Amino acid sequence: MANKKGTNKTKDSLQAAESDDQQRLRFQVELEFVQCLANPNYLHFLAQRDFFKDPCFVNYLKYLLYWKKPEYAKFLKYPMCLYFLDLLQSEEFRRKIVTAPCCKFIDDQAILLWQHYTRRRTKNLEQQHFLHNPPRNQPNPQQNQNGTSQKMN
Repeated sequence: MANKKGTNKTKDSLQAAESDDQQRLRFQVELEFVQCLANPNYLHFLAQRDFFKDPCFVNYLKYLLYWKKPEYAKFLKYPMCLYFLDLLQSEEFRRKIVTAPCCKFIDDQAILLWQHYTRRRTKNLEQQHFLHNPPRNQPNPQQNQNGTSQKMN
């Protein structure tokens, strides 16, 4: 029983040793790093320098999966990073991203996705705006030119 309490005291003291400022800084650093993973060229850079061959770094990538939880994901500006974080869990992807053609292909696909998403999102927003705010100078299709309602059969 004393052993369990001693273990809890050690765990509590480690958590208490990290101040609020240190926790905030760790959160910001990890947030920035996770978002950098949305850039295929950065992944290529890391792969060329053998970061993905380091078991400690691979374990760190596994640790970062907590960013997929909604309470953390809401802080991300580039949610694509979570997709790449998932891909980085695969040894095969970590091996392939070191090649320039693979990096270029992923980069091109990401750009195409963002362009398509932006166009589609803009179009949807315009349609929603039009539905909720119809032009005022056009008559209602259910009214005739005199402004009276037409009876539809």
